[in-house]
Amino acid sequence: MVDTPALLAAVSGLALGLGLIVAIGAQNAFVLRQGLRLEHVPAVVAVCTASDLALIAAGTLGAGAALSRVPWLIPVVCLAGAAFLLAYGLLAAKRALRPGSLVSDAGGARTGLAVTVGTCLALTWLNPHVYLDTVVLLGSMSSTYGDHRWEFAAGAGLGSLLWFAGLGFGARLLRPVFARPMAWRVLDGLIAVVMVVLGASLVVRGFSG
Repeated sequence: MVDTPALLAAVSGLALGLGLIVAIGAQNAFVLRQGLRLEHVPAVVAVCTASDLALIAAGTLGAGAALSRVPWLIPVVCLAGAAFLLAYGLLAAKRALRPGSLVSDAGGARTGLAVTVGTCLALTWLNPHVYLDTVVLLGSMSSTYGDHRWEFAAGAGLGSLLWFAGLGFGARLLRPVFARPMAWRVLDGLIAVVMVVLGASLVVRGFSG
């Protein structure tokens, strides 16, 4: 028999994880560029995925422990998270209305593995937004699912794995597509819809307790 609350938590984590990670940014641009160049793609995908899993786990452990001691904070977290997601959705909608294209050079000399991994780690761990999105937001949201918070975290982790693997290994196929602004318009439009829907659901959770 399917555990509906656990499945809902996992699907919500997957949707939120993908919504937060799928956007034009330095890390995704780097992964896409490496994929287009066919350069150290497995290492780049592994570093990005492992980093996200570690950050999601840390957020789930920390936020879950804190909120379990102060139950009244859960509605506050829901409403704060909803505000963040709605704002994020509006920004994605704005990007969809004014899209850009991602230009990646597939030529040139190859970069060493150590330099590539170091760059990937820097783009991940030195980005302040990763702590807000992955540790604070995802971690806090996972705590609102109570005993199913790890299913939520697993869904978010699966989203990271699917995205980085798809972006890195599928970049060769995506090159002619993402050279066009319209592709980013569609992508950011979908992100906007996901963020607004999740934000609205958190508002409901916050007021319902």
